[in-house]
Amino acid sequence: MAMILAYWCVLIAAFMPFGFVLYAKAGGPKKMGLKENHHPRRWLEEQAEGPQRRAYWAQLNSFEAFPPFAAGVIIAVISGGSIGAINLFAVLFVLLRLVYGWCYISDRATMRSLVWGGAAACTVALFIVAAIG
Repeated sequence: MAMILAYWCVLIAAFMPFGFVLYAKAGGPKKMGLKENHHPRRWLEEQAEGPQRRAYWAQLNSFEAFPPFAAGVIIAVISGGSIGAINLFAVLFVLLRLVYGWCYISDRATMRSLVWGGAAACTVALFIVAAIG
């Protein structure tokens, strides 16, 4: 049996925060070196306001959004929900979370909030798919 597309989305969502923090550590004018790697969180928290700091915040928010999304996918699948609907909401979640990260890094606050809401709605939709079974 082939792996459900939504499971791949869970894997992508699990590692997405690391892409954001990679940008935070290496994508701006101040790059984190080996010396700073002894205290990477302190280094990230002390960065000047700007894209690097916002990328770090996008990482933190991505870690917060992941558990309910992953649970939604798993619960929807084991409850016998429509695989098509599960895949749709999982792919849409991943795409919206990527856009969310871009919005966060590029300081598009209103759009970021709207995209966050769309991704959160995908998570809720997964639980609805599970309930409908």
